[in-house]
Amino acid sequence: MHGWNRLTAFLLFVVAIPAAADCSRGGTAPIADLRAGVVAENGSVTVDGIVTGVFLGRNRLGGFYLQDDRQPPSGLFVYAPRLGPGNLRPGQRVQVEGRFVRFHGRPQVSRIDTIRDCGYAGRAEPVAVRLPEDAGRLDALQGVKVRFPDALTVTGNYELGRYGSLRLSSGGRLLRTGAPGSGANAHADRQIVLDDGSYRAEPDPIPYLDAQGTRRLGDTVQGLTGILTHAFGAHRLHPTREPSFIAANPRPEPPPAAPAPLRVSTLNVENYFLTLGQRGARSQAELQRQRGKLAAVVRGLDADVLALTEVENRREALTDLVRQINRGLPQGQRYAAVAHPDSGTDAIQVALLYRPERLDLVMTAADVDPVHNRAPVLGWFRASAGGPLLGVAAVHFKAKVGCPDTGDIDRGQGCWNRLRTNQARSLLEWIDSLRRDGAPVVIAGDINAYAAEDPLDLLRAAGKTNLAGRDLRPSGRYTYVFHGEAGQLDYLLAAPAVAKRVTAAGVWHINADEPPFLGYSGRRPASGPWRSSDHDPVWVDLHWR
Repeated sequence: MHGWNRLTAFLLFVVAIPAAADCSRGGTAPIADLRAGVVAENGSVTVDGIVTGVFLGRNRLGGFYLQDDRQPPSGLFVYAPRLGPGNLRPGQRVQVEGRFVRFHGRPQVSRIDTIRDCGYAGRAEPVAVRLPEDAGRLDALQGVKVRFPDALTVTGNYELGRYGSLRLSSGGRLLRTGAPGSGANAHADRQIVLDDGSYRAEPDPIPYLDAQGTRRLGDTVQGLTGILTHAFGAHRLHPTREPSFIAANPRPEPPPAAPAPLRVSTLNVENYFLTLGQRGARSQAELQRQRGKLAAVVRGLDADVLALTEVENRREALTDLVRQINRGLPQGQRYAAVAHPDSGTDAIQVALLYRPERLDLVMTAADVDPVHNRAPVLGWFRASAGGPLLGVAAVHFKAKVGCPDTGDIDRGQGCWNRLRTNQARSLLEWIDSLRRDGAPVVIAGDINAYAAEDPLDLLRAAGKTNLAGRDLRPSGRYTYVFHGEAGQLDYLLAAPAVAKRVTAAGVWHINADEPPFLGYSGRRPASGPWRSSDHDPVWVDLHWR
């Protein structure tokens, strides 16, 4: 009989032997000593304890956790990948002989020689953990069964489809405003990762989904119980009880219909490229899904003017996008595009869509200042029935990625902050130079800066106000989520005279809260507008006559 077959047979055999006959021998190493480094690595050890979590079977962790009955308790992982999942259960006391090692810094017993069943001792009571108060205890509780009695909020789902994990936070969602002290380090003590008892990539089925096949940010879970560990740079919990989620942030309805006012909206199309395999779709099937999603968003927004960002910088891409959007719309609701020959040298461009049945396009212009890698586009509009002029400028400032080693580095507001601030300054000067009869201009698009950062400070100092800010609670002022932190990068900004004409406004949270695997290039692409982009659209209704 081979080694692992002998182990399984031995385990099944000793279940029937009285505990005292097998487990009364001395010489066991305290789990606390193994964790503390008192026992030398790569040596043979005997440990005993109560089984607290069993993660055996296909695509699982390949082992189980033991915990002693001291206070405070210590826990340890036993790596036994060939052991059948039916051989152990929580509450069972066992004695394990094997080799003590550290795997990626985590202590564990592996290369098992013997496992003895010492009888049923009763399930270990979990240690209560509250965040952020107990954040300093998490290292000491690695390998221990814990319970989070307070409600935890889903604040990150980026890894859900990739590795089956969710980022959770105490005290509600993690919000990023750009103000000093609002960064990732400020939130570190509030976070824990809910894992799935496995480190396998692309789990199937994807765990923790609701009946709609999603798990939105803002949903909550209470009484989370499992084994605490630290892996891949984060404290993680492998649940021993199925988590029960509350859909605290259900999918929102489209903005309410408002036929009389003028509606202006932002729309990030997340790299709409006809050139396959570049930034956008990798195949014709993905492109078709992207088209369908974007058409659903446009129908839901029902805007008169749309400021687009992330369209491939070639004329055919914008033409195709407009054609695809118009296919499902009645004649009076179809769009025309406003672009400009001077669209910049970047791979992507901005553009404006508007409804000719409702608006007359009076003039267009582009800001060709070389400070802009994506030239802003301005359109002047007047209602078809007559009325005052309104300008809408589509913008997309430099992103916080591709950081340089020197110069405009990250000094607390992301790299390229100086460039974004200069772009804001140039934009204001350009708009002033084109102002027609004192008509106001709505700045619409992706500023790539949070509300309290320098570019927004400069725009506010020039009299620009966040048109959607009045109708939104602070917790709803976000359009993008990065590393579990929600913040606003996309804006509709204008002078107070325009703000006085706002009848309704909001952010349609259809994208940032949804897991990426629902996107057009994801593993499980969803139908409809959900995860049509990684940015949420902002909309505003104006009484403009």
